[in-house]
Amino acid sequence: MSASPKLRSPLDRARQVLLFELGGMVLITPPFAWASGVPVRDSLVLLAIIAVIASVWNAVYNTSFDWIEGRLTGRTADRRPFLLRIAHALGFESSLVLMTLPLVMHSTGMGWLDALLADIAVAIAYASYAFVFNLGYDRVFPIAAQPADAR
Repeated sequence: MSASPKLRSPLDRARQVLLFELGGMVLITPPFAWASGVPVRDSLVLLAIIAVIASVWNAVYNTSFDWIEGRLTGRTADRRPFLLRIAHALGFESSLVLMTLPLVMHSTGMGWLDALLADIAVAIAYASYAFVFNLGYDRVFPIAAQPADAR
């Protein structure tokens, strides 16, 4: 186990979050508007607010998850195994649903069950997207190896 796991730099993490959220908005807004019946503009505003919430949560969640994983296993996030990647994405999205459900209810006028189903549908879409995005991001931007004397 590593006492001090190598994490992404704040600049790298900001790039990751920004690219993730921009891609998610482009991919998720049109089907959300179509499926929910909420106009595209209103859907875009709602999903943009959720994206801001998700961005902050993304940075906190991913940094914490990476730190804990590094402490327990000694590996960096870009070496995360397949099943842990699935658990990582599902944990993020399910916790985000709990935070955003009241906002979806208020913004769309949906009852709690319809809003929950809509929020879960968005979470499933984002979880799938998160899995693919983070796998790709880790391949394109691997975490630089730590020099032996810096450990």
